[in-house]
Amino acid sequence: MSGITSPWVQRFLPLIKAGGAVLDLGCGHGRHSLLLAERGYRVEAVDRDAEAVAEIRAKAPAIVTRIADLEGGPWPYRGRKFDGIVVTNYLFRPLLPMLLDALDMDGVLIYETFMVGNERFGKPSNPAFLLRPDELLDLVRPRLTVVAFEQGEVAVPRPAVMQRLCATRRREPVLP
Repeated sequence: MSGITSPWVQRFLPLIKAGGAVLDLGCGHGRHSLLLAERGYRVEAVDRDAEAVAEIRAKAPAIVTRIADLEGGPWPYRGRKFDGIVVTNYLFRPLLPMLLDALDMDGVLIYETFMVGNERFGKPSNPAFLLRPDELLDLVRPRLTVVAFEQGEVAVPRPAVMQRLCATRRREPVLP
């Protein structure tokens, strides 16, 4: 599912404050970082893959890039706030509370990753990397307003079982 920007991410990007600071967590080769920068957002892209991060830096020097081991090192964004956080095809549960803390008032969380059932289609198949039914929804509901939530089997860009969420720290829901 790499290369093509996610329609889910594209759909909810307009909810993020124009020109806002956006974190692309586990950015890989930067498909969403590049989209965000193209749309005028101030982007910080983080991943542990130094080669992938270097590609982003070469394509878009305005994107702030960071190489960090998000699973084994310290949380690099302690005390930082973002207007938007985008996460696709990445799950490390211990980071989830920190992501919510890093979302500023009026901030937008756009999250899309694999869930239980995906093992039928290949990787990831390890339960540590697969969300349980309603897991994102249950996590954010006490702290954020859910704008949209989907889970289940998808056929495009390849067969998979996904969970998708868009939530905001706004007090009132905002529809795209």
